[in-house]
Amino acid sequence: MNLKNRRTWLLVAAPVVIALSSAATYAIIDRNEQQQPPAARQSEIAAKSRQVMPFDLDRTTHRFTKTATGGVQTVTADDQADAQQIKLIREHLTEEAAAFRKGDYGDPASIHGGQMPGLRELEQGHTRIETRYTQTPSGAQITYTTSDPSLIKALHAWFDAQVTDHGQHAEHG
Repeated sequence: MNLKNRRTWLLVAAPVVIALSSAATYAIIDRNEQQQPPAARQSEIAAKSRQVMPFDLDRTTHRFTKTATGGVQTVTADDQADAQQIKLIREHLTEEAAAFRKGDYGDPASIHGGQMPGLRELEQGHTRIETRYTQTPSGAQITYTTSDPSLIKALHAWFDAQVTDHGQHAEHG
């Protein structure tokens, strides 16, 4: 191979090598996020959650209830008289429900990582999911309803991942 052909080959190959190594690096980072020991991951998730959710995780509970047609995500203040936490929960879930209706699952992705189970399917299938916000006496909830079995499965996987990641701050309903 002469010098001119070698230079051309290097100019073509270099961006491909850089792109592949970048993709591999991001895949390793994302896989490492998912494979941390539960306590370490839950601690990391709590720290990230505090940057996204305005309410106090230690004074509230997330409940994820699977249903035959999707599920219900409920956030409540542990103290029903804590008006400030209830207000913050309601504001946040109002915004999240509006974002989810548009296919914007950026907040959960920033907390749990882009490879969170069910996340991509929910983003892509959001038009086939009815997302309804309602207030509860001590907080609020988002109800997800769909007739698409693959989206029901994605919602259930997404709920399971949240319960696992949030540890003491979440539970199955």
